[in-house]
Amino acid sequence: MSLLEPIKMICREGKLESLLGELAIHRLDLVLSDRPMPSEFDIKGRSHELLECGLSFFAAPSLVQPHEQMFPHHLSNAPLLVPGEDSAVRKRLMSWLNTLRIQPQIVGEFDDSALMRAFGQAGVGIFCAPSIIADEVITQHNVIKIGDTDQVVERFYAISVERRANHPAVMAINMASSKFI
Repeated sequence: MSLLEPIKMICREGKLESLLGELAIHRLDLVLSDRPMPSEFDIKGRSHELLECGLSFFAAPSLVQPHEQMFPHHLSNAPLLVPGEDSAVRKRLMSWLNTLRIQPQIVGEFDDSALMRAFGQAGVGIFCAPSIIADEVITQHNVIKIGDTDQVVERFYAISVERRANHPAVMAINMASSKFI
């Protein structure tokens, strides 16, 4: 947002396939996603990894029990809010829990992470968010971090088509991301 030439951002949310279609016909300049562009798409574009980090888990104070088992085992039978089925991290999270033989009680699935955090703040269930924003989540939602793991990785990508990759804002995002990886 601090480019010499001002830009106007228009943000859309949707399924990756739909957004990539919009990108292909140049209705979008850039798609931010939790996974790279699938190889089966016939779009001349590129996926640039912006960030990779682990997950942190949060709960409203009313859900935090004193003398609980150690993380992550106290997630067994606990109410858990999870990302929606279209989320790349959902599959990795569920696989990790299964590997550890942890079976939480899934009480909500959310395509919108802000909505999931709001339900978590209200005490509906434990939720996760990228570790890089843990301090922000704690401050904004008045929740307690109950644990974190680097065994479940969240990734973020900037996807652009070749013709739009030279857009000043796209180039700035790609350059800034190299600081985080």
